[in-house]
This record gives sequence, structure tokens and C-alpha cells, in this order.
Amino acid sequence: MNTHKKNWGRAIRLAAVPLLLAGLAACATPFKADVSRFQSQLPAPQGQTFAVVADDPALAGGLEFAQYADYVEAEMARLGYSQAAPEDATLLVRFDYGVDNGRERVRSTPGYRDPFYDPWYGFSRRPVYVRTPHGYRVAYVPARSWGYGFYDPWFGGRDVRSYTVYTSGIDLKIDRAADGTRLFEGKAEAVSTSNRLQYLVPNLVDAMFTDFPGNSGETVRISIKPEGEKTIRAID
Repeated sequence: MNTHKKNWGRAIRLAAVPLLLAGLAACATPFKADVSRFQSQLPAPQGQTFAVVADDPALAGGLEFAQYADYVEAEMARLGYSQAAPEDATLLVRFDYGVDNGRERVRSTPGYRDPFYDPWYGFSRRPVYVRTPHGYRVAYVPARSWGYGFYDPWFGGRDVRSYTVYTSGIDLKIDRAADGTRLFEGKAEAVSTSNRLQYLVPNLVDAMFTDFPGNSGETVRISIKPEGEKTIRAID
């Protein structure tokens, strides 16, 4: 009995290795964000000060907001702007962030595609016994061939995967503090399998400030590799 348990435990550990490697590979996947930016007479850093404030009053004063605001402050300082208190700053940087509740996606490969439904789904054929005046015969009818979970090579079946994708985003607005004139608006959005703001927000901020302030009215896709390498591609 003990030997059986030991071997079974070893099998579980061995089976977990591909999942662990897959997880590590997922972590190495470049972070991709679509960034749209608009600007109007954004002043050069010389002599300009800034303060990051919550665009959503519900976030003001929160510890979570303060943590994410630190990333924006670091980027503004890197550009040459000096940080100041909101009542003394010449620029107010209004910042907001969020992630949705996600949506399920199911992928089945290889296999038939269902032309009447989402192409993530497919049909297979299953045998049924039909009674006729001359006895029973075998007929094949369409059957849904998708399901949840991972392909199990020990039990057979198709390679069917179910996962949740989330849309996250940040909004960045810069106003002239003296009269409230809007000088810059930017939005960065990403679709990923993570809903962890601690991972998403720093990457979205990084994408927002890549080639800042960018070309007004242009939307670009920015890919950030784990090593820090970035690529920028215009989106039509």
C-alpha cells in the first residue's frame, strides 16, 4: 500500500512538471498594450512641477492608489518634471486604473469548426443505436466536442483548453493647474490571462510612457519583454 502511494505521488509530481514549465513560459510572454495618446501644448519639463491625483475620487487617499501612483511619479520625474504638492504643482496628473471581470474562452484543436457558433467550438460525431423494422443499426450524429480542462494523454481525447481573459487599462490626463486646461490624454489597455493589478498596472504605466508623449491621435501597440526590450507598432 505504501509503495503504491509513493509511486502515485511521484506520478503526480512528474505530471505537474509540464504545467510548471508552461507557467514559466507564460511568465516570459511579452506584455502587450494598445496605447492611445492625445496632446495639446504639453509644456517642456523646464521649471514645471507636477502632482499625481486620483481621477476617481473613490480612490483618493487609498494605499493601493498611492502604490500605483508611485510608478507614474517615477516616470514623470524621469522625463525631467519635479514633484510637488497638488496645491503647488503647475501640472495635475489625473490617474485611474482598473480590470474587468473577465470572460471565458474555450479552444479545441485540432478538430471540426462549428460555422454557426464561435470558432473556438467544434463538432465531432458520436455513434448511437437506432431501432428499425429489421433490427438495430448504428448511426452517427453530431456532438459537441468541447469541454473544460486540459488534454489528458492517459485518458485520451482532444486538446481542449478553457481559460479566462481579462481586459485591464489605465487613464492618464494632464491638466494645467492654473486654469484646468487639458494638455494630455492617454489610455493604455491590455488583454491577458491575469487580473492582478500589481502585475498589470506597472506594465501599463511603462507602456504609456514609452516614447512619451507620442504622436497625438495615434494608437500604437507596445510589446514589453521581460528583459525590458520594447517594440512599438502603429495600429491602423
